[in-house]
Amino acid sequence: MSARHVIVGSGIAGLSAAEAIRERDASGAVTIVSREPHPFYSRPGLAYLLSGDLPERRLSIRTPAELRALHLERVHGDATCIDVERHALHLADGRQLAYDRLLLATGASSIAPTFEGAGLDGVVRLDGLDDARRILAHARRGHTAVVIGGGSTALELVDGLHARGLATHYLMRGDRYWARVLDEVESELVERRLERAGVVLHRRTEVRAAVGSAGRLEAVETLRGERIACDLLAVAVGVQPMLELARAAGLHTARGVLTDEFLQTSAPDVFAAGDVAQALDPATGESALDTLWASAQAMGRTAGRNMAGAREPHRKRPPLNVTRIAGITTTIVGSVGGADDPDLLTLTRGQSERWTTSTAEWTLRQSSTDDRIRVLVGPSSIVGAVVMGDQSLSRPLARLIAEQVDVSALRPALEAHPGAGIAMLTEFVHARERGAHAHPA
Repeated sequence: MSARHVIVGSGIAGLSAAEAIRERDASGAVTIVSREPHPFYSRPGLAYLLSGDLPERRLSIRTPAELRALHLERVHGDATCIDVERHALHLADGRQLAYDRLLLATGASSIAPTFEGAGLDGVVRLDGLDDARRILAHARRGHTAVVIGGGSTALELVDGLHARGLATHYLMRGDRYWARVLDEVESELVERRLERAGVVLHRRTEVRAAVGSAGRLEAVETLRGERIACDLLAVAVGVQPMLELARAAGLHTARGVLTDEFLQTSAPDVFAAGDVAQALDPATGESALDTLWASAQAMGRTAGRNMAGAREPHRKRPPLNVTRIAGITTTIVGSVGGADDPDLLTLTRGQSERWTTSTAEWTLRQSSTDDRIRVLVGPSSIVGAVVMGDQSLSRPLARLIAEQVDVSALRPALEAHPGAGIAMLTEFVHARERGAHAHPA
């Protein structure tokens, strides 16, 4: 009898799992259950849809022919219950789907605001394509927008709404943008570009209440006593895994659905992957969440192979995030927040000739362009990097970090000549790639 594979969720983790299953099992049934009726689309691409740089039809990540070749069954519905003993998934409309292997790829949702007036028409979040369409509809008839949040999604909303012609206010809780990820120079670079474009920045404040009449948003009131008239309030204050289905089934959960290194949950034949999965990392013995696109894709592939009979551990790779903030293409890879660690050497490069030095870090302040590189070097390997603007080094650095390439022989020269550190690393990358091409594996 052919195996029955059921996948709950149609994001990149679910799609990658389906493709991996089909590579190993040509005849088994693969069913994908999704609340969304849309074809598979790029969630990161929604930022470019909002800004007008990408039409909606270009969001598709597989062609119709590629999807037909997978022989998937798509079920539009809301999964409400997993009967782990009888191996059955229940849907809200009463349907039941029997399974031999089940994957939870339900993803994460943005955290809902709790301030007064959060339910007014005009208060929006960006969780999917329907949300993007709703935001664009508001933008077409609106004049002023307010955005709150501290990460890349907040800036994507700022960029998109400003590009659509709305006067845009950005509220930051702290002194500067994304302080837990970017250093002061990088935050300043982003903020300067926003202000030059006409975005109004409000630092050290939060929304106290959204106010309106007849159910529609008219303004926001801040904790600092400001009142900003607006038609749209976009909220991006973090995400949380969608755990309702897992918890109802009695699966072990913490911040996410707990899995072993094979992405198997506490229930037999039930796996989890993507933003919802808190997977065990055998290297550290810890279970971690990872809510990035590339990680979800990799986890989906591993889960799919294991559902189809493999026994492959998930190898956690350094986090990799490629985004666009204030119009600057930015790659963030690995751990980038440890400048205070005495074992880390921080090297930066911009477009000026003036270097400043401190005990923990060498910083180049650029003036003519918005290109910037920051690399954190540990005792034996590179642990993280931020690449803003020119992306020529982003992929090589990502490979060095992921492969934990030994650079200990280079570190004394980096310490002695920090001003030339990025140039040394660039030459190291080029020499390594020349060697790989000369001696292919």
